[in-house]
Amino acid sequence: MMRLLICESPGKIKTFKGILGAGWDVQASLGHVMELANDGADHLGFDVGAEAVTCRYVPRGERGAATLKKLRAAAAKAQEVYLATDPDREGEAIAWHLARELRLKSPRRIRCTQITEGAVRTALQSPGRLDLDLVSAQRARQCLDKLVGYKVSPLLWNATGGKSAGRVQSATLHLVCEREREIVAFVPVDYWSVWVEYAPGWRAYYQGDVPERPEATEAADDAKSNQEAPPAESTRVLSEAEADRLVALARSHPHAVEGVERRTVTKNPPAPFTTSTLQQAAGALLGYNPERTMGIAQQLYEGIDLPTGRKGLITYMRTDSVEVAPEFIEQARTYLQTHDPDNLPARSATHRSRAGAQQAHEAIRPTDVSLTPRTIRAHLSEEQLRLYDIVWRRAVASQCAPARLAKTKILTRCGPVHWQALGMTVAFAGYTRYWNDLEAALALPALEAGQRLELLRSAHEKKRTQPPPRYSEPKLVQLMERKGVGRPSTYASTIKTLKERAYVALQGRALVPTELGLATDALLGRTLPELVDSAFTARMEAGLDAIAASREPWEKYLIGWNADYLVPAVARARATIAAEFPKRSAAPPTAGAPATSRTPCPHCRRLLSKVPSKKVKRGYFLKCPACADLVMFWNPWHKIWELPKPKTDRQTP
Repeated sequence: MMRLLICESPGKIKTFKGILGAGWDVQASLGHVMELANDGADHLGFDVGAEAVTCRYVPRGERGAATLKKLRAAAAKAQEVYLATDPDREGEAIAWHLARELRLKSPRRIRCTQITEGAVRTALQSPGRLDLDLVSAQRARQCLDKLVGYKVSPLLWNATGGKSAGRVQSATLHLVCEREREIVAFVPVDYWSVWVEYAPGWRAYYQGDVPERPEATEAADDAKSNQEAPPAESTRVLSEAEADRLVALARSHPHAVEGVERRTVTKNPPAPFTTSTLQQAAGALLGYNPERTMGIAQQLYEGIDLPTGRKGLITYMRTDSVEVAPEFIEQARTYLQTHDPDNLPARSATHRSRAGAQQAHEAIRPTDVSLTPRTIRAHLSEEQLRLYDIVWRRAVASQCAPARLAKTKILTRCGPVHWQALGMTVAFAGYTRYWNDLEAALALPALEAGQRLELLRSAHEKKRTQPPPRYSEPKLVQLMERKGVGRPSTYASTIKTLKERAYVALQGRALVPTELGLATDALLGRTLPELVDSAFTARMEAGLDAIAASREPWEKYLIGWNADYLVPAVARARATIAAEFPKRSAAPPTAGAPATSRTPCPHCRRLLSKVPSKKVKRGYFLKCPACADLVMFWNPWHKIWELPKPKTDRQTP
């Protein structure tokens, strides 16, 4: 009889068949085959009792039913059935459902973080059992998400027109909206950067007046040494008159070197990619959004056709660990010994994962270091090649020697004023030959204390403080990871949901909350503040981790969370919303009374009133009924309501 192996994606079937050979049937579950039903109270598909949670699962649509029928027929003919779904919580839950629906008495669970012949053969030699703790964590997450979505979302429908709320979704939306409010409330300040240029052509920047006491000078130098400013920025001067005075002073006094500090520092190689850092790097270097990045990474993981056979090129791409297998360390060191011996460190580099990382799988890395981007470029699409290239380079760089940097700080003086120049050169490139994350190097001339300098010119440049930038999709992923909102497998899908719900929109690469998104977030912030609090959401993720680690029974956790938080919180929110948003059948507002918008005041959070006006294209502007003189106007380019720009912004330069 045949042996049956069931994976998730049909894209893996060919790779597995090429490895397993004759005597094997390989089928795909096409992801989840079962899902919670939509019956019972609030269509949850499960009942939360006093001591137990009863879940009712049904096939996931027509495709799920058809897939199950096909898999049952294949399992009936098989001597043994191996479940090779993805090695994470979702994959474990899929394997659990398959075992139940196919009535497998002794399912053989194998886990492969890379689809290569060696990894698959090793997994088949020692198949394990289902990890019921991981299954419990996934079931708890699924029930939590459905509880929040089905209990909270209806509160939004008549209030803001929002389509949905979610455990991770709403906390992520809040991060975007809070940044937008910071931008709206930001008040720019003008300042001047003052600099001098010396022969043969290098700049130093104003660093303040020379202190009168020597000990004060030493303290000031120590402080500046610990907080080196970017080389193209001086100590800020807050008036043009003061900037003019400094320029005049620089032109009227001789200049000399007061001190030179030279030091060599080492910069350690970066860790290999995690899901989050891969999405960030692909966004910054390749312009890929998280969803696109993960789709391409999935293709590289599932495998491509090579002259030697079909092979997976990278390890599993949903991970928060930076550790790699010993076999890869050995591969990388052998590669460096052959091709770049100067870059081979005496001991292999080690990297530590961040606190709280699950570390269920190793970092994202190539399965075979000898498959360089150059040698396999003919077998990859352009976007596959570009993503594989950064994965390969980052992983190899992680095992290289540190870079050595020669840093120089020159302090000059003219009269009562100090100027400073910062320079850097690369003494040894080290890992940066593969992954260059250094700032632009600036070489300074070899000078000594007391040396006179020739001033070529002195000038100042007017600048203005800038509001914090909006988040790009990769930057939002970075923030989600740092705050513990969601998990590697949810980053891309969460951002996709926010865009599909019209809560955020892309402008260039920036995520901008829409009017609907701001109104929905403001309402949730007033009525269910814990739900949009990233710390609260992170604690929920920690609870799921505790379940996965067998430290907490999942039913007890879900029952407690529902009774202690969700039920009373939703009741309070419903009462508040009923008072703020009476039903549409209620009496219309008194004639002449301004209509209420869905946009909250950025200061007091009350909903703004619509004030009709023929002077604006939208036909009305918004005004706060509580904050005197606070008005907002519609920005058709950004599709958001904004405060008026300061008068200085509208003056002709």
